[in-house]
Amino acid sequence: MLNITNLQVDHGKLRALWDFSLRVAPGERVGLLGANGAGKSTAMGAIVGLYPSAAGSIEYDGKPLTRSSTAQTVAGGIALVPEGRRLFAGMSVLENLLMGAFAAKTRKDIEGPLDTVMALFPILKQKAKQNAGELSGGQQQMVAIGRALTSSPKLLLLDEPFIGVAPKLVDEILDALRLIASGGVTMVLVEQNTHRALDFVERAYVLENGRTVLEGNRDALLNDPSFAAKFLGLE
Repeated sequence: MLNITNLQVDHGKLRALWDFSLRVAPGERVGLLGANGAGKSTAMGAIVGLYPSAAGSIEYDGKPLTRSSTAQTVAGGIALVPEGRRLFAGMSVLENLLMGAFAAKTRKDIEGPLDTVMALFPILKQKAKQNAGELSGGQQQMVAIGRALTSSPKLLLLDEPFIGVAPKLVDEILDALRLIASGGVTMVLVEQNTHRALDFVERAYVLENGRTVLEGNRDALLNDPSFAAKFLGLE
């Protein structure tokens, strides 16, 4: 479904990604791990067209994405839940959710995806008319995920979705993500908590200084001495 090869991305004169490669098959849950500043958010932004590539390639469903706009990418079935949620704080929960359905094809049938979101996160139905900025961190994250889901994505990108979320709500959100995945939605998860990420994903890639340095399933990574030393604190 998603094939990234030797991707390079610049932020002005600073190169944020030097050599990033990743493959995701339909229906997979794949993790993207690494320290702060490794380039994870840049990689996610490049996939949806927020950041142009300096070199390398991004293919989605066999078609190049390198020159696609963000609007074209979302219309093609990719949705990003950005780090920090990026909600419209002064708009209602419902208005924020509807912002995910700006593409013509999703506006025509918004009731189905909206019902799905409300079933996954019942608290959002109760707070539909309340301003998003008045919600707790966990509830705001539910809105951010719900907004992405109203675009009816085939590929869902989640960038640090548990920052500022209470532990009890983390479990609730993870349960919802598992339900979403069981419905056939492919996922790429950026997550600082290595154990949490590996409990959720099937495979993971490790970024270090803008380069892909490791890739494997849970057992392979946990048994890799260099991975254990850097991300699990084990020497």
